[in-house]
Amino acid sequence: MPVRVQTEDFDLSTEVRQLRAGRPDVGAVATFTGTVRDINEGASVAEMELEHYPGMTEKALEDIVARAAARFNLADALVIHRVGPLLPQEQIVLVVTLSAHRGEAFAACEFIMDYLKSEAPFWKKEQTPEGARWVDARSSDEAALRRWSEPAA
Repeated sequence: MPVRVQTEDFDLSTEVRQLRAGRPDVGAVATFTGTVRDINEGASVAEMELEHYPGMTEKALEDIVARAAARFNLADALVIHRVGPLLPQEQIVLVVTLSAHRGEAFAACEFIMDYLKSEAPFWKKEQTPEGARWVDARSSDEAALRRWSEPAA
């Protein structure tokens, strides 16, 4: 179940096609693509820069995907997360989950994103008219993560 941290953009169709190739057991593909917003906390955002620790970040992403695979009946999964400077509307993250049935694919995709937002070692800095600022974790992300502490149904 591949994870990639990269500066270059990705193509959703290409990534899904490659992940699904030769998988007749897959009946469901769930995807999530995150993009840079042009406004955050009431301020215009001209650019967002994502920083990470190479090696450590990939290991953390692999661990998140492994937890999803252990919890849900996944055929495969893919996470691509970009780093470096990004402009509004550019893609930041792609999560793809494959399963025999949609429920597992949707749940696993959401599980992975909730953990990425809360536990993945990325640091985000926004450029606003008032200057650069670091983006803090949101309480809503922590609340979303807490729901996964309950046993899977």
